[in-house]
Amino acid sequence: MNWTLEIAGDVILWVILVCFVVWLFWRALKQSDDPPKLIFKWVITIPVIAGFVWVIVPIVKNGGWGAVAGIFMAWVFGSVMFIIWRHSITDIIANPIASLYTGGNEPPKPEPHYSAARAKRMRREFLEAVVAVREQLARFPDDMEGVMLLASIQAEDLKDLPSAEMTLNHFCDQPEAPPKQVAAAMNQLADWHLKLAQDVNSARAAFEKIVARFPDTELALQAAQRIAHLGGTEKQLLVSHDHQPMAVPEGIKNVGLLASSKHLRPAEMDPAQLAAVYVKHLEQHPLDTEVREKLAIIYAEHYRRLDLATFELEQLIGQPEQPAKHVAHWLNLLADLQIRLGADYETVRLTLGKIIERFPDLAVAEMAQTRLGRLKFELNGQKETPGVKLGVYEQNIGLKRGSPRQL
Repeated sequence: MNWTLEIAGDVILWVILVCFVVWLFWRALKQSDDPPKLIFKWVITIPVIAGFVWVIVPIVKNGGWGAVAGIFMAWVFGSVMFIIWRHSITDIIANPIASLYTGGNEPPKPEPHYSAARAKRMRREFLEAVVAVREQLARFPDDMEGVMLLASIQAEDLKDLPSAEMTLNHFCDQPEAPPKQVAAAMNQLADWHLKLAQDVNSARAAFEKIVARFPDTELALQAAQRIAHLGGTEKQLLVSHDHQPMAVPEGIKNVGLLASSKHLRPAEMDPAQLAAVYVKHLEQHPLDTEVREKLAIIYAEHYRRLDLATFELEQLIGQPEQPAKHVAHWLNLLADLQIRLGADYETVRLTLGKIIERFPDLAVAEMAQTRLGRLKFELNGQKETPGVKLGVYEQNIGLKRGSPRQL
């Protein structure tokens, strides 16, 4: 019984050994740079190992002068093995160290290459450049660089804006497309609509796609900001197409001899009228941060109404997904207005403290902490300014905000 178990154990051991050798051979063959040479080495190695096991080992076991001869033969066999496998042994020792600098034997990550396409574009071979880009996109369909390059050739070189729009939409409509890349593509498409086609409506549609795709995000806020200013862009485009003759008044003679040139300066728009324009604009574009900030400054500096200015700035500060630097800027601006309009130390301190509370790990918090240290000096250096009597601007109905805080 014991003899049977011993034979079974030897058989299992040999099977494991053979399987290990076969696996080792197959793995080495797949990783080898020269498979035929590796096979030749194994063809020589197997008989050498077999001769060592079945010839040399029994001779050494018998002892006497045969053992001495067996040791010499073992040295010869070992020398043969070393000659055959010396390069492989060197690689085994050196590769782990070299891999720290070279990255090992892992093949480089495949990447698209657009140098050929750009060269063809430089030679004004636009159709050939499109073909070269599409060849790379066939292998890397989600590569943003290739998609933008293809669309730019279509829009700017081939003057085929519809095809460029299809290219970008195909990329952006993929659910896994990164949000920042989608926003960049739609912004570029909107710019092309404005620059190449003077099409404000199509540009607005591109921005609205960002807002609809990524609501309540910084990307949506930036797109809404650009939508809010498309009205001014449209006026500029209309002016550029309107070539009607315009009468130019005669210039002022002897300007250098005038005692003063103040009367030559263009008249500034009345702040009350400007505020009314801003209010009407914000009714249509409530996310326009630039205009709302300007309106808050008018409320504070022209009307001396800190409550209305605070209301506008708090709406900006409370908008979700606004960048930290913007929020900190508005809180600092609110503190400035509070100081100018005579707010007490505690009110301004609480305003600046919100920066530290919301962004404790950013540089804006350190700057706010520094300003708090010299806040009393700012308050002492601010001259008191008499307030405007309530009701003076009541007749300007354009400033009605539709909120509990009325003029």
